[in-house]
Amino acid sequence: MLGGVENHSLPRAAAFFDLDKTVIAKSSTLTFSKSFYQGGLINRRAVLRTAYAQFVFLAGGADHDQMERMRQYLSALCRGWNVQQVREIVAETLHELIDPIIYDEAASLVEEHHAAGRDVVIVSTSGAEVVEPIGQLLGADRVVATRMVVEDGVFTGEIEYYAYGPTKAEAIRELAASEGYDLARCYAYSDSVTDIPMLEAVGHPHAVNPDRGLRREAVARDWPVLSFSRPVRLKQRVSSLPMPSRSALVVAAAVGAAAATAGLMWLAGRRRTPALSEFAAKSKELRPGLPLPPRQE
Repeated sequence: MLGGVENHSLPRAAAFFDLDKTVIAKSSTLTFSKSFYQGGLINRRAVLRTAYAQFVFLAGGADHDQMERMRQYLSALCRGWNVQQVREIVAETLHELIDPIIYDEAASLVEEHHAAGRDVVIVSTSGAEVVEPIGQLLGADRVVATRMVVEDGVFTGEIEYYAYGPTKAEAIRELAASEGYDLARCYAYSDSVTDIPMLEAVGHPHAVNPDRGLRREAVARDWPVLSFSRPVRLKQRVSSLPMPSRSALVVAAAVGAAAATAGLMWLAGRRRTPALSEFAAKSKELRPGLPLPPRQE
């Protein structure tokens, strides 16, 4: 059970949510492969390999080495893509693809945290252009997400900020400083062992549908383990959650688009590893996501 309504004489608090397999049932970045194939951004072979990558992700997640290969592939893949074309494709399919795979249990937690007076922040390795509309769909207050460099309307292939591993924890601490959050009273939710730094940063960590590494850590540290299993369309679930406008959807995912085909790297280099290797080096510059537009009452 979550705590009651926040005492506003105390420091503020927030709930930090990973996205993939925590709030939604699939990988947000791999879900758009068919849409990008239809839009001419990837070929049929890439679609098939992305489908396999989605299967691997759902079966056991991705360890650190696999995530690094995906990041490198993403950089090369999206170089030269027209950002407006990507946004238009995703704007037409985001609601159709993402709304049905949001976990009912996660949506309930978002509501409960808001009812208790806590901010809700999505913290995801997926691209900001995907995560921000999803965050608005859920009524989140802020997002932290990966950002790509754009010049002259196209992706350069370079990553401006990679929201992964320790950098997620850095983003949380920076938001806590700027927003006045008391981290000891904050909550965090994730499915992945790579998010242990994020979970360690708060007073109330939770493992959601955890991979083997995170489950082992959660048991050892006596962290609550939650099971989410009921994806449901938000508009069929409750009327209280805000629905995004067409203009909001138009800012859909660019990085998520590119990363949707990151599964190509998984076929070429995937090897089973028993434990998590060292986390990635810190990002050269921390740039947390901007606040989303205010929720409609």
